[in-house]
Amino acid sequence: MKNKFLANFVENGIYHIYNRTNNKELLFKTDENRLFFLNQYAKYLEPYLDTFCWTLLPNHFHFLVRVKNTDDIKKHLKTIPSERLKPMEKKYLEDAATTELLIEFECKRFFTSYSMAFNKQHKRNGNLFHRPFKRLQIDKESHFTQAIIYIHANAYNHGVCQDFKAYEWSSWKSITSNNATRLCRQEVLDWFGGLENFFKLHHSMTEYYHSTEPGLEED
Repeated sequence: MKNKFLANFVENGIYHIYNRTNNKELLFKTDENRLFFLNQYAKYLEPYLDTFCWTLLPNHFHFLVRVKNTDDIKKHLKTIPSERLKPMEKKYLEDAATTELLIEFECKRFFTSYSMAFNKQHKRNGNLFHRPFKRLQIDKESHFTQAIIYIHANAYNHGVCQDFKAYEWSSWKSITSNNATRLCRQEVLDWFGGLENFFKLHHSMTEYYHSTEPGLEED
């Protein structure tokens, strides 16, 4: 049986994706690094993943995502000029590669693009990220709720802030505001039964997640 923290990516599957740096090094040294990380995520992974929530911590990150359906993925790939398509992407269009292989390939492109830029800027050498990156499939309704709250409360859990609602580098403000967002905000709020219940459940369960929640993360 495959390690549950290295779950296979499947069409419409929901996953908690996270990773940390090697030797607990800093993943971000500036806010510009954080913005670049999010921009690279949008560039490399948003065409293939719907995003429910996220958070960035000093030496690791978390995303809760859903793999898009095959038709939408292929529709995107067909917008890319053929000379720019990577061999893996061409194979996917030809039904010669699985969704698992494509998403893992695009994730690695994302990590590599950030690592190379980070290393160049900060005069650093070697692998930045721990390998392999973790992806835990969320296959129970209760786990979906837990994962969203856990991810939002993560900065508090690690002592980065005293109030996770005020933490700048998470999806909390995007979900709880009316500002434009590429997150699946309405889907998240509908799942919680509206904004008021979204607040209430986060408040009541934050203390519960003040330590690593079994099944959600592995250090």
